[in-house]
Amino acid sequence: GHTTGPSLNNDKLYKFAYSAEVYVDRVKASLQKSAGYRISSGVDVNLLWRNPDNDDDQLIKITMKDVQVENVNERPAAKNIFKGKNTEKIIGKEYLEALQRPIVIELVRGKVKTFYSYQNEPGFTQNIKRGLASLFQLQLHSGSSPEVDISGKCNTTYHVRQDQVTKIKDLDSCEIERKRFTSHNRILDVGTKGTSATVYVLEDSFIKSIKAEENFVFVLNYRRKTGAKIVSKQRLELKSVQAGMGLIAAKQVAGVIKTLDPNYVAMPLEAEPVKSECKKCPSLSEHWQSIREHMHPDRLSKPEAAKSFLSFIQNIRKATKEEILKIIKSENKEFLPQVVDAVTSAQTPESLEAVLEFLDFKDASTFILQERFLYACGFASHPSETLLKLLTEKFKGDVASEDIRETVVIVMGALIRKLCDREGCKLPAVAEAKRLILNRLEKATKDDNVRMYLLALKNALLPEAIPLLLKHAESGEGPISSLAATALQRYDPSFLTKEVKETMNRIYHQTRRVHEKTVRTTAAAIILNSNPSYMEVKNILLSIGELPMEMNKYMLSMIQDILHFEMPSSKTVRQVLKDMRAHNYDRFSKMGSSSAYTGYITRGPDVSSTYSLDILYSGSGILRRSNVNIHVFDRNTELHAIQVVIEAQGLESIIAATPDEGEENLDSFAGMSAILFDFQLRPVTFFQGYGDLMSKMLSATGDPMNVVKGLVLLTDFLQEIQLQSGPTASAEFMGGLAIDISGGMEFSLWYRESKTNVKNRVAMFIAGNTEVDSFFVKTGMETTLETETSLDFISTVQFSQYPFLVCMQMDRVDSPFRTQMTKYESLPSGRRYTARRGKAATLAGNEYPLHQENSNMCKRVIGAKSDSAGSWF
Repeated sequence: GHTTGPSLNNDKLYKFAYSAEVYVDRVKASLQKSAGYRISSGVDVNLLWRNPDNDDDQLIKITMKDVQVENVNERPAAKNIFKGKNTEKIIGKEYLEALQRPIVIELVRGKVKTFYSYQNEPGFTQNIKRGLASLFQLQLHSGSSPEVDISGKCNTTYHVRQDQVTKIKDLDSCEIERKRFTSHNRILDVGTKGTSATVYVLEDSFIKSIKAEENFVFVLNYRRKTGAKIVSKQRLELKSVQAGMGLIAAKQVAGVIKTLDPNYVAMPLEAEPVKSECKKCPSLSEHWQSIREHMHPDRLSKPEAAKSFLSFIQNIRKATKEEILKIIKSENKEFLPQVVDAVTSAQTPESLEAVLEFLDFKDASTFILQERFLYACGFASHPSETLLKLLTEKFKGDVASEDIRETVVIVMGALIRKLCDREGCKLPAVAEAKRLILNRLEKATKDDNVRMYLLALKNALLPEAIPLLLKHAESGEGPISSLAATALQRYDPSFLTKEVKETMNRIYHQTRRVHEKTVRTTAAAIILNSNPSYMEVKNILLSIGELPMEMNKYMLSMIQDILHFEMPSSKTVRQVLKDMRAHNYDRFSKMGSSSAYTGYITRGPDVSSTYSLDILYSGSGILRRSNVNIHVFDRNTELHAIQVVIEAQGLESIIAATPDEGEENLDSFAGMSAILFDFQLRPVTFFQGYGDLMSKMLSATGDPMNVVKGLVLLTDFLQEIQLQSGPTASAEFMGGLAIDISGGMEFSLWYRESKTNVKNRVAMFIAGNTEVDSFFVKTGMETTLETETSLDFISTVQFSQYPFLVCMQMDRVDSPFRTQMTKYESLPSGRRYTARRGKAATLAGNEYPLHQENSNMCKRVIGAKSDSAGSWF
């Protein structure tokens, strides 16, 4: 009895009908309107040889006949790209001949032991035949084991019920070399799912029919409506059994093959990689010329800029180092920064070599380009170890600009984190960069150096850096200690040990020494955000009332925000408040203008986003710190999309006010620090020292300072797929952001008023292309999505009285939003079918609500303004 695999009868010719179809469409769409195509043919199968010592070892010949190519869905004549063309014309003579040349497989216990075909046949036709041969592989008992077929080596499970066998292939387990990269953060990435099932019906111990289906689904995690699916189906049905050729007598397989045709060679059943050549693609320079105008600096907040950026990256990824250098060297200084953004974001060895050959870090005059290169490295979606190694070498070498040297090490920190997140922490370049940063921080004596390494650690978030950060948080000078504390704040609470919490409690309660308000409030935020104990919360609540004026108000506001936004620690806070009723009389009715507030920007089925705004003043009404944050999160992951912090100190002398206790000797300073997509940028200084402050105040134009401007590749996903019917498919999703963030601070001594302004202008373009590529026809779907918006945050303070008036405004302008989807089928000749649909909408602008107290004050500030309209200063 043949129980282990299918068995053919001698001297018979089995005639089958075969079809392979592919469909591409939106995830939820029915297949009736999908783009796609069908290849169909007759298939003749006969037994050539059976091993005299083992019935279960058979040599089988498989031949495709009468190959046809057609639409997978009915198309009217005008929209049918195959109309009026016979198969030879569509596929090409030599391809069709290759396709109809027979193959031979050796089946041992139902598994394909060897696949024989002719050498020098095109990879495409060879793969279609491999897809057909793979269908004949099946076992007749239930169970799971790794199996090799066209998809590579995959875990395969069989379920056998009488004459029906189901084969399930676990596509995630397949070992096959195909190009794939994903984005660093899950929220910005693409979710994928693939399934494969084949159902066999047997009759007379051989195959009566086979139905196979593979499904691939891709969705954008932050907008699951944007996505695509590929469905691939194969069918094989027995039509008749006729008298056929006799067997070939031989002892071994080799003898049979020699007799049959000595040109046959054994080949892997696993698909070979193939790529269809692009006949009419423009060169890199031609493509750059066609998009160049959209990349002008003045147009960078438009979706068209982000769109051009993405298409430019796609082309750079196919280009040689020489082609890339030619553009870089011929471009002028207005356009160069955008070219550098794109070349660096392409992340190919060629693009990296080109940009590094061009940039000279020993020359301070190309500062802007060096900075744009480094920031693009910091945002890299899948950075390589080589990139980190090259940056470490640059850092050790000569760098003309101190700011650039600082940026290099900050970016090294970001790359360490990204490589570590992908199991790369043990790579030699990562280990070296970690050692360098930690060792140099230990030895650093100058504040500037300490700051630079702390900023690098704020990006790297190494668990082993926590003791160093604690040391600097507790014993460093004001700005250093504040920076170390904010670095600790970025760690996942699971890393914050007992030691961290003890140190934060000592800082907040000033057990060992006096600390600045900025550090104490950060310490409190860390405690309250990392699963605080009842006593920790109680001690913080008891301290409110004993703190300096504005800090009291700030801490009170932080506690109210935890309650109103139902943060994780809110349960403990409620419990403590309930038990503390007796102590509450005057503690919670504090005057002051500092505040903290969190609210939702969007709450959606896929992702939600929140904004939070907190602002801390000194007792005389001068800003100490304002902090705007936007977080995006889904069920499992969080992304710190934006943080803009404006810090100021020692400005009391301008308005002849008294500094707060412990802050009498602070140097005048104001500056701004930003985090963008989890990446801490190099902070910028508005002014440092009293002289600098006065000269800037007297010449103040109120023009905001640019913090970050450029093009960022946010979503960067590519997956190539081997379909089991033979063709190659690919899904590529890219999301680009054109961004312009600026901030400023201005004073009017006349009106005793100060103003802080942060402007975020962004435009986003997302492009997805899911495509199945058979050499003679391509089919797929393109999806695009674009939007632009600007978010302004303004805080105005009038310090002519106490408590001074503060008005905070967070506004978003109307945002146009457009999506488009195009399904296509096309031939190399250029003949093409497309179906398009799109929609446009406008997201109405919004003034985001902050707490009621703020709304009341804004009425007063804006009211007071109109009475005394006049110029600043």
